[in-house]
Amino acid sequence: MDFNQKMLEVCRLFRIEYEYLGYETIQMGNVNRTYKVNFLLPEGKPKSFLVQNVNTYAFRNPVGLMENIDKVTEHIRRKKPGQLALHFHHTADRKTYVEDGENFWRMTNYVPSVTFNTVTDLDVVRNAGKAFGEFQMDLADFDIGELTETIPGFHNTRNRYEKLRQAIREDRAGRASQVQEEIAYLLSVQDMACRLTELQLAGELPLRVTHNDTKINNVLFDPRDNAPMIVIDLDTVMPGLMGHDFGDAIRFAANFVEEDCPGCEKAGLDLRVFRAFAEGFLEKTARAMTEKELQTLALSSFALTAELATRFLADYLDGDLYFKINAPDHNLVRARCQIALAKDMLRKMPEMEQVVLACAAAAK
Repeated sequence: MDFNQKMLEVCRLFRIEYEYLGYETIQMGNVNRTYKVNFLLPEGKPKSFLVQNVNTYAFRNPVGLMENIDKVTEHIRRKKPGQLALHFHHTADRKTYVEDGENFWRMTNYVPSVTFNTVTDLDVVRNAGKAFGEFQMDLADFDIGELTETIPGFHNTRNRYEKLRQAIREDRAGRASQVQEEIAYLLSVQDMACRLTELQLAGELPLRVTHNDTKINNVLFDPRDNAPMIVIDLDTVMPGLMGHDFGDAIRFAANFVEEDCPGCEKAGLDLRVFRAFAEGFLEKTARAMTEKELQTLALSSFALTAELATRFLADYLDGDLYFKINAPDHNLVRARCQIALAKDMLRKMPEMEQVVLACAAAAK
């Protein structure tokens, strides 16, 4: 079938009956395939939608994933009537997805906006913090019991470390002898990296509805003034810790270099970016946080960085089975960059903790 015909067929199943104009491929994310599909309204105005083909290898329970997204987005829409909100379209039988035997499709509204893969403007960082903080607060009264854990143990750092140990033991690609220094460091900080997991299992940190992929490019900004508009890419919305979202955002945004920079010696924590994100995030969340959440917020940045380092290194030892790579040592480069960032975070932990407390005090 011609792909234009396939796009039209999918859109019709989502009850879009306007005149079809065509589609454009959107380079968004590394997992799903995304298309901007254009229509013409009866009054002659153009209107666009985003259609995604969900990667069911990466997301083994796509129906549960879409049920999570539908519940969360509709909860937010009910709380913000008349305001811009993410909305997934429904079929005639009220499903937010279409399965055609080979593909798993979904459709959402298209929002004219800008996104940022790298950020130097601290106002943008601060606004991203506000966006993710507001996302958490919009869902503070949502019953997490209604959510499916679509990727079990996603941020169970103890389990991530056990997978690293398994990868070391099996050494499928015969690479363990080359990375003894990286292995030794990650194992040496295991207890500190797993502190959030231990506190959560002990009931000392509350489970909340969390985004779990808080890269700044998952916020849409207003092209006129870079004000935050909406948070997107909700595939990993699950029960989690507030620190998971804060820490992952810092890991991504506050590193001096990109996560796969070959010159890992250049990696480190930019405290200006850390402060800007903390200001925005805590402006929205500080009044709702427990004391233990606040005390462990800076630590969460280190924990999420070390956790990702274990995942990159384990994948390298396994022969690069999970993460996409551009070179044979790509996962090793990534792991070394995260390790360098984690080391710098430990050096700067007292300053990070002071920034968190100051920002929380200002917000309260």
